[in-house]
Amino acid sequence: MRRRVLLATISAVAVAVVLLGVPLGFFGAQYVVANEERRVSDRLDAFVRTVDRVQAQGESPSEEQLLRAAEGRSGDLPARVTVSLPDGELLEYGDELREPTIFKAAQTTDERASVSIEVSAWGAYIKAAQTVALVVVAGVVAIAAGVAMAVWQANRLSAPLVYLAASAEQLGSGQVRPSLEPSGVEEIDLVAAELARSADRLAGRLASERQFAQDASHQLRTPLTALTMRLEEIMLTSDDDDVVEEARVSLEQVERLVTVVDDLLSTSRRSQGGTTEAVTVIDVVRQQEEEWAETFRTAGRVLVVDVPGEHRVLATPGALAQVIATLLENSLKYGAGTTTVRSKPSGPKGAVALEVSDEGPGVPDDIAPRIFERGTTTGGSTGLGLALARDLVAADGGRLELAQRRPPVFRIFLAGVPRTLDPSVVLPPGTTISSRGRRRGWLHHHEG
Repeated sequence: MRRRVLLATISAVAVAVVLLGVPLGFFGAQYVVANEERRVSDRLDAFVRTVDRVQAQGESPSEEQLLRAAEGRSGDLPARVTVSLPDGELLEYGDELREPTIFKAAQTTDERASVSIEVSAWGAYIKAAQTVALVVVAGVVAIAAGVAMAVWQANRLSAPLVYLAASAEQLGSGQVRPSLEPSGVEEIDLVAAELARSADRLAGRLASERQFAQDASHQLRTPLTALTMRLEEIMLTSDDDDVVEEARVSLEQVERLVTVVDDLLSTSRRSQGGTTEAVTVIDVVRQQEEEWAETFRTAGRVLVVDVPGEHRVLATPGALAQVIATLLENSLKYGAGTTTVRSKPSGPKGAVALEVSDEGPGVPDDIAPRIFERGTTTGGSTGLGLALARDLVAADGGRLELAQRRPPVFRIFLAGVPRTLDPSVVLPPGTTISSRGRRRGWLHHHEG
């Protein structure tokens, strides 16, 4: 939109300048030439009267009089003056002129003397060109002022829209209460208000659905757990092989039912959308470092963090923390040496790759291709940790993979926060787009 506003405003200014400037320059040049012709005619009339007066006194025009007629008044163009007296005497003053002449005429005095004044057209053309140049300069200044106004207007209109897009991005990524600020543009504020109301309604629905999922999970798991324990007890206490076999088959069915319930609840959670928001990676990593540093020191291991403070991603803070904790626990249990957590840019769109690596023997080749499958383990664990971690990352639109087997490197790919949709970049804290003092005061009041 910003580009379209700029082009529309600049085009309108350029058309106005052309429509006004071209006729103004044309008629201005014509007026200059016509004005010079009139001034030459006035000089000729004045000089004819002077010659009449001198002849009436029985004298001839003096050189000083010829000089004044040739030079004219201040601002007049230089002229060549010619006086032909009745006795045949010819008086001339002024340099030879280049063609064309702007005015060449002769008048006869009462004493039958012929007087003529010639002026070169080049001087008038130069003045006309100066007038046209002045119009061009004025047009350039007008266009420059129009460009400045267009840039200001485009920023005033596009910045609130980009801010609104950032809020919509937050809402679409799962943050059901995006940060919305008044922009000072009434139409945009109406859309923002409706977006805020939609966010509130969505938040209520998600909260209701999540509560239902939790209630359903509790109501289903409790009897299933009791049934599982009862069947296990029957298997351990019964001496009848048929009864034990039936209990075993029933137990398998119950376990399958538990798996179905888990899958349905996971699908429900994914369909509800995540709770992703703009997360500073170092904040989550530092939190995990505080929790795991003492455990690593007790085990004689070193935990190193190399994460720049400017890396921000779209993720669920709790889920990301759980994934990092799973990888750290995995490194502590199966790895060796120094465990390093580092992040680096990944791709041109601001994506971030978060790596957890150590100096251990790595992942065995036989389980590496299915390391993220449920139940895959080298022993001593349930084999669910990495599978759950992968699902949590996928729910936020990211990807968890084993980037290197030996030494092991687990890499989390997460979407970065686009700078064009980052409210802290579009509208830094403490600023407002509104030009109305009442709205600016309202915004600063709420920021305080």
